Amino acid sequence: MKTPSFFNRLKGQTALVTGANSGIGRAIAINLAREGANVVINYISNEEETRKIIDGIEKSGGKAIGFKADVSRQEEVRDMFRKAIETFGTIHILVNNAGIQMDAPTDEMTLEEWQKVIDVNLTGAFLCSREAIREFKKRGLDEQVSVSAGKIICISSVHEIIPWAGRANYAASKGGMMLLMKSMAQELAPHKIRVNSIAPGATRTDINKEYWSDPEKEKEMLEKIPYNRLGETEDIARAAVWLTSDESEYVTGTTLFVDGGMTLYPGFAEG
Repeated sequence: MKTPSFFNRLKGQTALVTGANSGIGRAIAINLAREGANVVINYISNEEETRKIIDGIEKSGGKAIGFKADVSRQEEVRDMFRKAIETFGTIHILVNNAGIQMDAPTDEMTLEEWQKVIDVNLTGAFLCSREAIREFKKRGLDEQVSVSAGKIICISSVHEIIPWAGRANYAASKGGMMLLMKSMAQELAPHKIRVNSIAPGATRTDINKEYWSDPEKEKEMLEKIPYNRLGETEDIARAAVWLTSDESEYVTGTTLFVDGGMTLYPGFAEG
């Protein structure tokens, strides 16, 4: 996949990306750094991989730090934002990417499985957004850096609108995230704070490796994707760069589906 040229579109800004040491979060963190942003890499495990990402960013001339925090825990989130602001002065961009799945049929799902997914995927996005918004409002608009006072991106899923049997907790968390995003966007637009979501479709990450590494299972997945290929993490990262840059200044309160057409109801393509 061809990598776009480096434009420094985020120079002078600081981004905090949750769940950023693997998969989509990793790609977003690296691409934001490539565009000139200082990056705070939130993670919950695998400190060694976090260190590799930081080293790579620094070798390319960027700045990054890692911070271990469970986004569903209020005090850990507050500590993370304090460290980020102490290190880089302020925060301009938040990417709510941290997410988990704990699959089970509804009648077999435990309360713990329900609650944990909601806590990380939805409550985590709320807690991080709340801290970011407080900093955005405190700092105010600095047009020398960006025409927006702050940018928040929620990494949602096509399952914010597509039901997903056997994963009611996950789908509910993403549906909730969609209205959390829209409500925040409506509330914050007068402050020049933009809030949007990116909804990936089937994307090649470790979480779904059992499907794309098996030719038969991959074929079944591709039947749901009109564009006839799986998404790559770079597809999502490029969308995140655009949504956090001033090129998308007039975009707020929307979900950008990056899904190869999964939400086009491909089963109806032939009538």
